[in-house]
Formats: sequence, structure tokens, C-alpha cells
Amino acid sequence: MLLTGFSTLVWLLYMIMLVLAVVALFLAATAREDAYRAADKQKKSFWLIILGITVAVNLFVPMLFLQLAGAVASIVFMVDVRPALKAVSGGGGRRGGSSSDGPYGPYNGGR
Repeated sequence: MLLTGFSTLVWLLYMIMLVLAVVALFLAATAREDAYRAADKQKKSFWLIILGITVAVNLFVPMLFLQLAGAVASIVFMVDVRPALKAVSGGGGRRGGSSSDGPYGPYNGGR
């Protein structure tokens, strides 16, 4: 019974890593090439190759060490590269704000 629960947990971990890699690959593929350069990140082709290998490893190579390395690459893309791409592309998450808005509202010039 304990072994069945552990195998279910491992299967769930594999699925989470696969979904994360597929989502990261999709987001990397849909981002503009010039946004990678403007954000001073690796080239789009670099991320497509790394994330494509990650998806392939998750699907075809049942080695946890390789899958964890791919998960690290996917997480790096999601938490570092993707926000930088969004900020450069104009999708920084601020709707309706101006360029003078600070973290606590508009900057009024010290008045």
C-alpha cells in the first residue's frame, strides 16, 4: 500500500515537470526574437533547444536526474527570462499606469 502511494506521488511529480516544460516551451516559442536581445537574455533558439530537450527527456527518458535538470531550466525560464521578456514587450502587468508611476502610485516630483 505504501509503495502504491509512493508510485502515485512520483507519477504526479513527473506530470508536473512535463506540464511545466511544455508550458515554458510554448511561452518561449511565442515570444518575439528581439525581446530576448532587448532583455539581455540568451537567444530564443537557445531557450527553444534547452526546453525542447527538456520536453523530450520528460517524455522518453525515465531518468529522474535528467528530468530534474530540465525542471531547473524550465523554472529559470519561468521566473527569470519570461518576466524580463514581458517587461520589454510591454506586458509588464501594469494596466493603465504611466511611466512616472512608482511602486506606491504616481510620482509627483517631490511635492
